[in-house]
Amino acid sequence: MSTPIADYALLGDTERAALVSRSGSVDWLCLPRFDAPACFAAILGDDEHGRWLLGPAGEARSTRSYREQSFVLDTVHETDTGRVRVTDLMPFGDGRADLVRVVEGLDGEVEMLHEWVVRTQYGKVVPWVSRITDDAGTTVIRAVAGPDMLVLRGDRLPDPEDHHHRDRFTVAAGDRLTFSMTWVPSWCDVPPALDVDRRVEDTVAHFDEWASRHTHRGQYREAVTRSLLVLRLLTDELRGGIVAAPTTSLPENIGGERNWDYRYCWLRDASLTLEALLSCGYVDETRLWRDWLVRAVAGTPADLQIMYAVDGGRELPERELDHLPGYAGSRPVRIGNGAVDQRQSDVLGEVMISLDAARRLGVTESSESWAVQRAMVDDLADHWDQSDHGLWEIRGPAQHFTHSRVMVWAAFDRAVRAVEENGHEGDVERWRDLRDRVHAEVCERGYDAQRNTFTQHYDTREVDAALLLIPVVGFLPADDERVLGTVRAVEEDLLRDGFVLRYRTQSGVDGLAGDENPFLACSFWLAEVYARTGRLADAHALMQRLLAVRNDLGLLSEEYDPRTGRLVGNFPQAFSHLALVQAACAIAEAEGTRVPE
Repeated sequence: MSTPIADYALLGDTERAALVSRSGSVDWLCLPRFDAPACFAAILGDDEHGRWLLGPAGEARSTRSYREQSFVLDTVHETDTGRVRVTDLMPFGDGRADLVRVVEGLDGEVEMLHEWVVRTQYGKVVPWVSRITDDAGTTVIRAVAGPDMLVLRGDRLPDPEDHHHRDRFTVAAGDRLTFSMTWVPSWCDVPPALDVDRRVEDTVAHFDEWASRHTHRGQYREAVTRSLLVLRLLTDELRGGIVAAPTTSLPENIGGERNWDYRYCWLRDASLTLEALLSCGYVDETRLWRDWLVRAVAGTPADLQIMYAVDGGRELPERELDHLPGYAGSRPVRIGNGAVDQRQSDVLGEVMISLDAARRLGVTESSESWAVQRAMVDDLADHWDQSDHGLWEIRGPAQHFTHSRVMVWAAFDRAVRAVEENGHEGDVERWRDLRDRVHAEVCERGYDAQRNTFTQHYDTREVDAALLLIPVVGFLPADDERVLGTVRAVEEDLLRDGFVLRYRTQSGVDGLAGDENPFLACSFWLAEVYARTGRLADAHALMQRLLAVRNDLGLLSEEYDPRTGRLVGNFPQAFSHLALVQAACAIAEAEGTRVPE
């Protein structure tokens, strides 16, 4: 039986990430970066697809927490014979790709099980494994396959057994054992051992210092802090790309086909992440991502993609991994993402909104950044009226999505602001005219006067949770009757057990079989709009309901199944965490507790 998604903890060093279960099994890890092939892929299969288990050999009661405001994880396992603590981390800031695990006996004795199973290429390739001696004379285990070398060190090393490495040992009170695994290219020398104690201290100190700088002072500060840290961890420190999630193919509906690879950089998700970070006082991260953006989109504006690899690469072909059975049998398992070739007209709007917010906080444009924005806006001006696949990347026919048109309006609006308020050059008269034309078109063709609600697209009466963003981006004020009517329509059509669906899948718009669960970001959007429309009691009630579905470490996946009480979808999901931050900020602003920019 698959481990519940909520039972996983996130480890990471801002270039790569791992998921470790409550029982101590690292079931997902891609090396050397977020979107590289996995060497541990058991979460999408079983232990034969790669994992690193270090935990009690028998039944245990396990509690865990992050150390201070970091991603250094302490898990205490209590058995009938004793207690043991396992500390897991991916050290930050040394330019290496390491995963460190420290076992400490606290009371009595605990029998531990150690199993190291490396399978590269998403669990498909069994590497050549051997014991060697490093330059310091220490015995290590080396696994090599193609371009990958993984080196396991430890105070005691597991023994080979049928393409696995296993060990059982007893930890008594006061015992301390250290293990580490390091990835390097297979043609390189075996790296030296780490100073583990120093790396633990430095990693905790780094994340603590970063978290201490945010300015949110509202009621939900604790939840905001952890969500900001998740967003920070998903921002590649070296390259500047921001990934949507560190996982692929965790299903939106258990057993269904809605399984997607989110280990890439969506311009939309990254822009929204920046808005969340900016709203809490983080400015330097904007420069890092903006420079990544300039590199990624360099070239003809017509070639703009909605998503890129972490390093700005453009080739993300979608394919299925038939050798993996999928999480809880949910197939297919996909890598790459076919949405890379879609037209999604909303994307530039999100980019322009985030960069406008950055300018308002004093981020100056580089020599190329405004030139790139201007070129993209000019290209949008030539093609804004085309149908697209929308925010939700539907795989059905393209439509004239209302939310996409609203974000087209936002792109022109922020471009006009850049000229009028910041003195940048551009075809402001054309942009201003198009901004007004798009606004009028949306209010006419994307609005159902009979029901007093905006609609998902121009040829339907269905609603879409993305319509909740209309007042958030400034298209209409929050107290406009059309906005209030849209909120009522979302409540009537899209609420499931108190949580918000993206849209009704029964409408067939997305071209996929099956249903899906409420989308957590949409639920946070409703809480944000409640705050903006003066419904503070409703905002708090929904916010508290949403915070209650986080796992014990404050992490959220993409969706939530209220029928089974399970988190589902890729995990942890940047979209969910950034929407949490924005909802908390809106509530704080409505209550007058938000720190001014």
